[in-house]
Amino acid sequence: MKIGILALQGAVREHRNLLHRLGIDTVDVLNPQDLQGISGLILPGGESTTVGKLLVRYGLLQPIIDSGHQGLPIFGTCTGLILLSKHIRRSDQQRLGLMDICVERNAFGRQSDSFEADMPVPILGDKPFHTVFIRAPYIEKADKGVEILLTHQGKILFARQNKFLAAAFHPELTEDTRVHEYFLQLINQE
Repeated sequence: MKIGILALQGAVREHRNLLHRLGIDTVDVLNPQDLQGISGLILPGGESTTVGKLLVRYGLLQPIIDSGHQGLPIFGTCTGLILLSKHIRRSDQQRLGLMDICVERNAFGRQSDSFEADMPVPILGDKPFHTVFIRAPYIEKADKGVEILLTHQGKILFARQNKFLAAAFHPELTEDTRVHEYFLQLINQE
């Protein structure tokens, strides 16, 4: 198995290191050819408007959309969640539009309002998951077919739709591998 990591901006190294700890090969995705032969794709955090523009500039936007429609599992963290959404509140920025969700960007405030918290995520087991939020978005609305995996103060922070997974937080900035392991399980499901 080989997992692609969109390497245009953001926590690429952190996702790569975490997957290598799990014994998973990775490839940095910088052009459409890098999508060939991967079992799944991770869209790391960063700045969503910039990453959207870079997806267009590097010719990756439509190939990733097509790959998602053809069944490629995709996991987005923070910016990746925004890019996966069909609707972004008050924004017409580039996006993949693969998940039936509407998101609010920078929903918890400015950089100084970023926070960390241990939260229960039942799909990951009994032990709470240490979540890291950095200028985080949240899912304002999820349509039928979207499974909500974590909410906090009425905000949806972690969701799945088929083989698409979206987290408002940054699991790659922790030592806990359970979110990435969950994504790998999605890939292995028939």
